[in-house]
Amino acid sequence: MIPPARQELSLHSPWLNAAGTLGFVPPRRWRWPAEIGAFVTNPLSRLPRTPAAGRCAAAYPGGFLLHTGAPNPGLRAALRQYARTWQRTKIPVWVHLLAEEAAALTQMVAVLEDFQDVVQAVEIGLPPGVCPAEAQILVQAALGELPVVAAVPLTEASEARLSALIQAGASAVSFAAPRGCLPGRDGSLTSGRLYGPALLPLALAAVCSARAAGLPVIAAGGVYSLEDGQKLLAAGALAVQLDAVLWAPPCGQFPSRQLPPRLEP
Repeated sequence: MIPPARQELSLHSPWLNAAGTLGFVPPRRWRWPAEIGAFVTNPLSRLPRTPAAGRCAAAYPGGFLLHTGAPNPGLRAALRQYARTWQRTKIPVWVHLLAEEAAALTQMVAVLEDFQDVVQAVEIGLPPGVCPAEAQILVQAALGELPVVAAVPLTEASEARLSALIQAGASAVSFAAPRGCLPGRDGSLTSGRLYGPALLPLALAAVCSARAAGLPVIAAGGVYSLEDGQKLLAAGALAVQLDAVLWAPPCGQFPSRQLPPRLEP
């Protein structure tokens, strides 16, 4: 089978936010000392989703864990609410879609293709632990008139997996926050996404591996200064997505069990 042709991404700056960090509209004030290259929306599903039960944040040495779920109004409701705002902004908008089922993903991408005047690309969030064959199917289900970026957890960003996603037609692969577990107040384990400076060595290693294989990657993880991000770019990343550094207060200053301001109900 002939691999599908990859669509090129257009970025006038290598700095982006990561999905889930800045909501559904570009910020009025960009908390980074360099121009934003594109705005990535919070994750969207075909149907509305409510927050996870027992949402929380828990600190650990080197970072923190967030347990929030992926609450969102659903794709069509989000477009009704935010598309006009996207159209007014001069920042390219990438819509992040939760890639849970191939048929639903194809439907969502078809809806977004009617908004090409405001949507520049689609980023699909692959489920943690998804098998390589299913990941390729999900990428192919998202292919259409918009460039596709496949987001994989940083801890699953092996050269073989990234290469398979590019071969399936992804324009680039981005690193999503990895998942972990921490004990809660009652001693039971809480799972969630991991953030913090401790992730930077993992991100650098993944970028170096991808560069050696000639793969286009958008790096993320552990970036808390301009110097951190420049290290990833120097290692060969196409761009860098910023996560908790865009929140106030900075990572590491959240009291245990309290959500960052942007994630409070």
